[in-house]
Amino acid sequence: MTLPSDIARRFMKAAPACDFWSVRVMRSQAEALSVTRGVADPVSLTDDVGAMVTVEAGGGIGYAATSDVSTAGLARAGQEALAWVRRAAGRSVSPPRLRDGKAIQFEDEDRTATPWQSVSRGDKLARLARQSADLKRNDTIADWSAALSFTDEESVIATSHGDFIRQRCGIVVPHLSASASEGGETQTRTFGRGGVIRQGGFETLDRLGFWTAAPRIGEEALELLAAPNCPTETMDLLLAPDQMYIQIHESIGHPLELDRILGDERNYAGTSFVTLDMFGTYQYGSDLLNVTFDPTVSGEAASYAFDDDGTRAEKRFLIQRGILQTPLGGAFSQARANISGVANARACSWNRPIIDRMANLNVEAGASSLDDLIGAMENGIMMETNVSWSIDDSRNKFQFGCERARLVKNGKLGDVVKNPNYRGISATFWRSLKGLGNAGTVQILGTPTCGKGEPNQVIRVGHATPTGLFADVHVFGGG
Repeated sequence: MTLPSDIARRFMKAAPACDFWSVRVMRSQAEALSVTRGVADPVSLTDDVGAMVTVEAGGGIGYAATSDVSTAGLARAGQEALAWVRRAAGRSVSPPRLRDGKAIQFEDEDRTATPWQSVSRGDKLARLARQSADLKRNDTIADWSAALSFTDEESVIATSHGDFIRQRCGIVVPHLSASASEGGETQTRTFGRGGVIRQGGFETLDRLGFWTAAPRIGEEALELLAAPNCPTETMDLLLAPDQMYIQIHESIGHPLELDRILGDERNYAGTSFVTLDMFGTYQYGSDLLNVTFDPTVSGEAASYAFDDDGTRAEKRFLIQRGILQTPLGGAFSQARANISGVANARACSWNRPIIDRMANLNVEAGASSLDDLIGAMENGIMMETNVSWSIDDSRNKFQFGCERARLVKNGKLGDVVKNPNYRGISATFWRSLKGLGNAGTVQILGTPTCGKGEPNQVIRVGHATPTGLFADVHVFGGG
């Protein structure tokens, strides 16, 4: 097996003559296991490796990607990138950013307590089979599944400036689902519905409580089937972390992407209601809202030391005490907009260019316990686990649906209701935030499937968040 570091050094010997070059080598090896209705599904194994070459010369920038990582293949990619430089000269929206300062030398090895490969595939499937059996509480459970995926990802960035940055991590994504069906109706309960994702090894599953969650998931599916529909009215809304994270993702993360604000996404995923003149003054949320970009958090889905442009990652406040401070823009977008940003230039694979992406986008904890938040509600509802979302092309008006909810009356949790939904406007919703859970309510979640860009890029994103309480939200049921 050829290592990414060997491929990068191979290109260093075959790089074209130019003002500046960089090569980004990525290798991704993945295993996906699942047991559906008690039967093991075919195992999925993937191994993907390739290189993206960037060349700058004479005021132009060119790119070329290749899966031929031989010396000849890499040299050919370098020449193709150089040909694109000549075509692009004088047509760039921003001049190339030539590197300065001391060259970066960084190599990081993934360290896990229990490496994924140390547990046999047969043992993993046997454990999933037991989880699958625990989901089937009775014959009303019509569909059920347990699954695990693991990705071993390694990247190397080398440049003509002398930079050599090697990073490696493992990404674990567990899944449980149980669907109860009776009388023409079906209700589904899941283990976070794709929102549970961590960096680490096999030991991560114990910390997440994955191996003991199946009986609860099955019982809650049955409970939802028998529950009444969510009422329709305006009331206080308490969002559990596994719904808060997608609210953060859609109505804070995407609107703050600097390339989107500059118009790059308007023909595909839309624009943003945020404009450049808002930074430093705009009241995005209540004074309880503090949102940070922080790829340095250990174990979160998108933790790294350097982004894919070679910029060192550090914690930055995007929103502080409710005021909008910093966009999600990497070095190239910062130069275009003449505004400071963060280290979030990222690509999903070797065959995609870097663009502005979320990484770990977190809401800082507040001071209230969960009991405090519930006790502050006279008439409200607590929703958990996202099931659906819709948001307009400026990331402003939105509607979300959840798997499960409980009514709250006079500070007490009440009945479970099904098909809960709520809607609002990003520009005002976060200003209605009137309570945030303390560190004891924080969960580390995220998504492995954040899509953006043309050609499309699907990338992993992390979100750590406490429970959040919002005032006067339009809540409604559905069938």
